[in-house]
This record gives sequence, structure tokens and C-alpha cells, in this order.
Amino acid sequence: MTNHAAFAAEDAVTAVPPPAQAGRHFSSFLPRRARDCRKAALGRMDLAASGVLRGGSLLDSMKASSPRHAKFAAGADHEDWMEKHPSSLERFEAVLAAAEGKEIVMFLDYDGTLSPIVEDPDSAVMTEDMRDAVRSVAQHFPTAIVSGRGRDKVLNFVKLEELYYAGSHGMDIKGPTTVSNHKAKVSSADEVLCQPATEFLPVIQEVYETLTAKMESIPGAMVENNKFCLSVHFRCVHEEEWDDLGEQVRAVLEGYPDLRLTKGRKVLEIRPSIKWDKGNALEFLLESLGYAGRDDVFPIYIGDDRTDEDAFKVLRNMGQGIGILVTKFPKETTASYSLREPAEVKDFLRKLVKSNGTKG
Repeated sequence: MTNHAAFAAEDAVTAVPPPAQAGRHFSSFLPRRARDCRKAALGRMDLAASGVLRGGSLLDSMKASSPRHAKFAAGADHEDWMEKHPSSLERFEAVLAAAEGKEIVMFLDYDGTLSPIVEDPDSAVMTEDMRDAVRSVAQHFPTAIVSGRGRDKVLNFVKLEELYYAGSHGMDIKGPTTVSNHKAKVSSADEVLCQPATEFLPVIQEVYETLTAKMESIPGAMVENNKFCLSVHFRCVHEEEWDDLGEQVRAVLEGYPDLRLTKGRKVLEIRPSIKWDKGNALEFLLESLGYAGRDDVFPIYIGDDRTDEDAFKVLRNMGQGIGILVTKFPKETTASYSLREPAEVKDFLRKLVKSNGTKG
């Protein structure tokens, strides 16, 4: 087996501040709430540079979301890729060394990270063992679930009210509704932290109804309403129907210039064309929790999809924390580390909790 490369120097936090005070994880909410995140997201995206699927690229992008169609850069084999993105389990001591003296903040995607990818999106339940691992992590570190799913839906899957939830690719953020080890219970007025796309709710509902009717003619297609965004799932659609599905989705969106179309793992995502994604959600949560501008914080973001790259890039640009990509196949990524599947995510979370329990 190839020896994995050491933790990349540019990913590590070089400055080591004095250790944080014990138990000082979740600060009280700052007076920065939804009004501020809406202001930050007001600018419309540059569609040419935002990964929007246009023209003939749509079918190619849909095929690229299928592992058997995936193409990698010339000369990039699995061993080379693992040298650049080693397993965070096998390099666990390097992760701990980089986090030494800093406060860990955990960010977790849901589908493909805490639960396996399944044919029916409504059946993507997490195991009790995984739920127990996430619960344990939240007892030691501030923890947020960041998902493309609607916030209420992912909360229903996870069933842990002591976490932060950022649904709709970060466009719907809410804090814990029960007392945790890290913060006092907040009033109901303070629970919703960020909803920068509320003005798009009527048009999202309109497009959802139109697309739902259109997709009835394509066996296996499913349109999921995630409140501030929509997902058109084609995992159960025969490949010869993909082009027709994509063309129908694109035709509907021609009448909605303020919406953009991107792709995930066998899913087309329809989102408002605002400057907000999972990376913005990560930044917003860190600032709302009092970590902005601090060098004693170590965010860890674990995700499996293209949309998680926005968060990985934020961490890379911050020069703090690490991104961990969940995948069995080499992919282009800004993440520093990798894990193969949700079972390894669970093992990593348990090791992190165990290591924290042995300190002091």
C-alpha cells in the first residue's frame, strides 16, 4: 500500500495561540441575524462563473455525476490522488496535531456523509449508531448540519435538536432548540439565524409545481421541494431519458432568469441566483458563534458532493481547519483529506470524541 502523504502544509494553521478556556465553545448569539445575511447575499451571481449549467454542457454534466461516467485528469490514478487527499482516519494524528490548542467546530453534510446515497431520497435515513456518533460530537464540539435538503426535512432525519441546521444549501439556518453543553437556550425569536432568499419563496413554489407536472412524463424522475431550492432527482431515470429530462428542466427555467441550475450526484439543483452557498453558511455560522477573526478555531467540514466544495474553498482560503471529502473515487477537490463512506465518517467522529475525552 502506498504511504500516504503528510498533512499539507498550506492546510495547517501555523500560528498556535494559547489554549482556549475549557468548555468555551458556543458563545452567545451575536446580534447579527437574518437581516445581515440577506444584505450579504443581495448581489446576484455572475452566472458565467458560477457553475451554472448551460447549453450542450447539461447532458455531459448529468453523465459526470454518475461514477461510471466520471473522467479524471490524465495520469491521476488512485494512489496519486490518495497522496494528495489522504484518509483522515489513517492520518488522524496529523489532524489532531493541526488542531492542537484550538477549538474544533464541526460541519457535516447529510446525504452521502451521514447516510448512504439511496434511490429514494425520502429513504435516506441515518443509522442509530451514526446518530449516537453525531450526538457525542455535539457534546464536545459545536456542530452544524449543512445540507441541500430543506432544514425541516434534514432535522427530521437527524433528530438531534442540539445541533445547528443549515438547509437549502445554507439558505435556511437555525440554531439549537434545546439546551446543549455549549450554549444557553435562546428565545424563539433568536432561533432563526439566516434566511437570505425569502423573496424567492413564491417563485420557487411556482417552479416546483410546474416541474412536478412536467416530470410526470419521465418514469423515475422526482422533484423535491427544499423550501429555498429544488432538486430534480434522476437516479432512477433510464439514461436514455436524461437528455429529455434536462431539456425540460432547462426550458422551464428559461422563464426565470433569477434562478440558476447546478448539478449534484444524479440530481439537478435549482437555486436563487444570489451570492450564497455552503461556504457562506460556514462563514456566517463561525461569525455568529463569535469565531470571526480568531486564530484559535479549527473548523472541520465533511461532505461528499460538488456543493460542499464551496465550504472546502472557504477553509482553504482561511488557512484554518480542514475539509474532508467522502468518496470512493478520485475527484477534483479542494478538500485536504478523504474518507470512503459514511461508515468511515462515523469512525472518524468517534475517534475525535475519544481523543477529546482523553485530554487533560
